[in-house]
Amino acid sequence: MALSALLYIKHPNPFPPLHFSKSHIHPKKPLILTSTQTTPALKSHKKMLPHRPNSVSMQGVLSEAMNLIQSAPPTWQSAFFSNLSIFVVGSPILVSGLSLSGIFAAFLLGTLTWRAFGPSGFLLVASYFVIGTAATKVKMAQKEAQGVAEKRKGRRGPGSVIGSSAAGCVCAFLSIFGVGGEAFLALWRLGFVASFCTKLSDTISSEIGKAYGKTTYLVTTFKVVPRGTEGAVSVEGTLAGLLASILLASIGCFIGEINVPEAVICVIASQIANVGESIIGAVLQEKEGFQWGGGGLPDYIPTTPHPRSLRRLKLGTQWHANLWNAASSAEKYLPPVCNWPDIAELNNDAVNVINISVGSILAVLMQQIILRNWGA
Repeated sequence: MALSALLYIKHPNPFPPLHFSKSHIHPKKPLILTSTQTTPALKSHKKMLPHRPNSVSMQGVLSEAMNLIQSAPPTWQSAFFSNLSIFVVGSPILVSGLSLSGIFAAFLLGTLTWRAFGPSGFLLVASYFVIGTAATKVKMAQKEAQGVAEKRKGRRGPGSVIGSSAAGCVCAFLSIFGVGGEAFLALWRLGFVASFCTKLSDTISSEIGKAYGKTTYLVTTFKVVPRGTEGAVSVEGTLAGLLASILLASIGCFIGEINVPEAVICVIASQIANVGESIIGAVLQEKEGFQWGGGGLPDYIPTTPHPRSLRRLKLGTQWHANLWNAASSAEKYLPPVCNWPDIAELNNDAVNVINISVGSILAVLMQQIILRNWGA
């Protein structure tokens, strides 16, 4: 009791009174203490809560996208999404090497390739495109001055894309639909790789030959001809084309599309096919009856033939007679030089289809004949 009295004397009010805000006093509401400021912290905490679902949903989308890309075997959905993502990222490179319609055709090719052969097949086609585009740009000013450069600064159109990938697309469809069963899947994969080895070798030999070839020879007669002549070859271009096919076949072997013996087959088949392509160019291209247009998708669209071409027709029907008369009447209104496609046309795109098809078929046949007998 004495101690308690002493404490009371020294500290008459041991607990300080609480201070209330007069503005907050309300007869029907509880009093609000002003000694602590906890309300703003609670408000800021509440503001952070709505962001959590967004972050979780974004992580879910990214995770779903990665699962879609890595899906095995590939589906059309994964092929489309993967191809679209890569095209968006690589659009600067695509624009430098393709026209707008060419990019659309390449997108279809990329989606088909991913669906059939997965990321490794897509990487092979991408390597072909990058190497081929780089070679096309080599000494572009010199090629333009000599009149042997590709049109549109080397930007390929849909006709070139389709012509360069026709055999590969066929192999891709055969693989997707499982033609021949499991035993033939390796053959379709080999034909796919061989087609692009053949086309890359042809492109590199042509572009490097036009840029650095000192002397060009006609493949059928070995007569010296100007650069850019159809069917002409040069030592520099031929060696460059050989190295290009070896490079792409090595890439295909490294990523698991083919094995080492099949890579050798791809190189040999590509060189044989390119010799055949040069012979076709020397014998048929730019010859009477085979003067094809400049290489683009419009060459494949049926159009009204040039009136002068109709004179070669010997058709006895009244409909053709009327057409011939109408064309003869319209001929005088045409300029002396007209770029209309002739009735019979054989352009670079058509030759490309023949060339890469031969390379692809040769590779498959060589695999069946040589490797099987060798293994036996």
